[in-house]
Amino acid sequence: MEWFFLFIAGLFEAAWAIGLKYTEGFTKLYPSIFTVVCMSLSFYFLSQSLKTLPIGTSYAVWTGIGIIGTTILGVLLFNEPMDFARAFCVILIFSGIIGLRIISP
Repeated sequence: MEWFFLFIAGLFEAAWAIGLKYTEGFTKLYPSIFTVVCMSLSFYFLSQSLKTLPIGTSYAVWTGIGIIGTTILGVLLFNEPMDFARAFCVILIFSGIIGLRIISP
């Protein structure tokens, strides 16, 4: 269950990172509320995973999922570039997450 919590925490991390873009420096009310709620949920689910998983593993996976999600959403929502080098680096991050899952309890 802790890995599920960690995955959900990573998804909420990507959501709040994207939400930050829409807040325009926290001057827009609804995007700001969305972002703060996603931040809170992300930290909550991360804290639940930390009950049993090591902090280093949890933090690396949490940020990795956030990076991958934010990168994909940046491409889809903001037309950010996705060239081979960038895609390769995202694949390396994904590989690291899988590796940590395999070697962790």
